[in-house]
Amino acid sequence: MKTNRIIYWTTTIIVSGLFLLSSFMYLAHNPQLEAGFKMMGYPAFMLNILGVAKLLGGIALLQPKYAKLKEWAYAGFTITLVGATWSHIATHTPFIMPLVFFVLLAISYISWNRQSKMNYTATMAES
Repeated sequence: MKTNRIIYWTTTIIVSGLFLLSSFMYLAHNPQLEAGFKMMGYPAFMLNILGVAKLLGGIALLQPKYAKLKEWAYAGFTITLVGATWSHIATHTPFIMPLVFFVLLAISYISWNRQSKMNYTATMAES
């Protein structure tokens, strides 16, 4: 149980931190990001939409209280990372980082799910 908790918090902090950092870069309209989006054919306003979504999702992953909100954040990040990987593959640009983020996100989700089940089982045993 302790190992699972360490894995969960380690991967969750890394994933959330990276998404929070990228959200600030998106919202600040980092020139390299703008150029990359333009090269891929995406409009500049997508930086604002994704920046806000990444900010809210990163916060949602770190909060411990609202499980459904966390589930939606995991789903949203999965969709974002699949889209990012596909966009990079389609434009022949490096796509390894979205895949690395996806693996970390999957590990975080699996370990969170295991921990939730353990907590539920422990609560039921006390009843």
